[in-house]
Amino acid sequence: MTVAEKSIPAQAEIDAMPKLEMHVHLEGSIPPQLVEQMAREQGESLPRPAEQLYVTDDLGAFLETLDWVCSLVRYPEQARQLAINFGEYCASQNIIYAEVIVNPTHWKGLDFRSLLAAIAEGFDTVAERGLCDLRLLPSILRQQSTEEAMELVRWMGSAMAVGLVNRIVGLSIDGNEAAAGRTVDRFAEAYQLARDLGFGCTTHAGESSGADGVVDALDVLGAQRLDHGVRAIDDPALVQRLVHDNITLNVCLSSNCALMYDSIEQHPIRELHQAGVPVTINTDDPVVLNTSLNQELGMASRALQWNLNELLQLQKNAVHAAFCDQQRKQELFNILDAYAVH
Repeated sequence: MTVAEKSIPAQAEIDAMPKLEMHVHLEGSIPPQLVEQMAREQGESLPRPAEQLYVTDDLGAFLETLDWVCSLVRYPEQARQLAINFGEYCASQNIIYAEVIVNPTHWKGLDFRSLLAAIAEGFDTVAERGLCDLRLLPSILRQQSTEEAMELVRWMGSAMAVGLVNRIVGLSIDGNEAAAGRTVDRFAEAYQLARDLGFGCTTHAGESSGADGVVDALDVLGAQRLDHGVRAIDDPALVQRLVHDNITLNVCLSSNCALMYDSIEQHPIRELHQAGVPVTINTDDPVVLNTSLNQELGMASRALQWNLNELLQLQKNAVHAAFCDQQRKQELFNILDAYAVH
């Protein structure tokens, strides 16, 4: 059987496929059992039972939970180990490359320099062990100031001098769009500096905002790809713009269905894909949502009737959208092409 055949693949075939992830938060990948252990070590009590720690249907409450969880990380070695843990998860999913979002504002116990350096060191260890190629996307919180955003990007630039640029490849914005209101003007300068320094630019948009948030991300921030972006479906002209400009949407089905849509059947990914918008499938917060990349791809394949060849094309979409250099992209394409003819 070749991947070009039209049959819907078995889950085992999806599991074996090499894959990439473009939209995943390190903060959302910390298992409740580990949180419970860290809380015990810090002499703190869980806000609710471990098995219900991440149970919420409200984005604001969810972000508050992440703040508390990450505040338990108070030493660089803890952050480094969490990065290694994530690499082990990626290896279990046959993820060969991932760009991981980290928002320092969640991690109250460490300054952002120590935090990001420790995570980058952990990612180096993951690579040395042959587990996965993990890259880092520092993220701005929507409620931050212009100067805070500029401070982060300036540090990203200075990190080039000490080798962290091998792991730090781009800039992100996340947080609750609906609660924060329109914030893009505040961060336009930081995004311009990031582009000038050679970093890629992505942002969350079109999730808790409408299609207008997607337009802002493109026009004001100059985003090269978008995390979520699915509310673009509400504006047909915007959909055509995404197609024309080859703007990739890093879609998270379970996440969107938890907060926005009642089921995958109501999710607009089918219409966006059929219109020609490049899409990828991602987990967003795998532990929080009790999912994995293999599960998300399996769900997408069954619901959307995508065969293995179509799932493989999503991985190629991810390579095109990745912020690594062209040599690394070609290596990733080679891995995917070798799989396609296995």
